[in-house]
Amino acid sequence: MPKMKTSKTAAKRFKKTGSGKLRRQQANRQHLFEKKPSSRTRRLDGYVDVHSGDEKKIKRLLAER
Repeated sequence: MPKMKTSKTAAKRFKKTGSGKLRRQQANRQHLFEKKPSSRTRRLDGYVDVHSGDEKKIKRLLAER
């Protein structure tokens, strides 16, 4: 079997923690902040865990078997 290649787009979007969990940033936190409430941008700040139903697909994109 050839080696699995890492999806570079997925590698830029997801980070793996020391315990093996996958983390991601939330959407709507890139631009156009003038019309969004500050409370909303603070709520969307930081990283959150990836949903358990998506972990298998993302791990495959990150070349983990």
